[in-house]
Amino acid sequence: MRVSEITVADIAAYLRLEDEEYTEQEIQMLIDTAKAFIRSYTGLDDAGIDLHEDLTIVVYILCQDMYDNRTLYVDKNNLNKVVETILSMHSTNLLPTPDEDVV
Repeated sequence: MRVSEITVADIAAYLRLEDEEYTEQEIQMLIDTAKAFIRSYTGLDDAGIDLHEDLTIVVYILCQDMYDNRTLYVDKNNLNKVVETILSMHSTNLLPTPDEDVV
């Protein structure tokens, strides 16, 4: 499954929520925040994120963490080790580009 294919229903099922326990807007905010964090951490755009199916589990874990802690941000200081490992494997924003001069 690609990150772009994740639905509100998928996350709600992963969180084991009943229909009356959430609104679509709440879950969609979690998904959007998780995707934004992945983009920021890795330097990938949405198309780049979709190339790596292992990033799907990162979205699920981040959504669960934000839901469990009732926060709409990801605490980089307490990042799940699985999430950190997967994100680090796909991080491109720390690599020099071919146009940059090496100092």
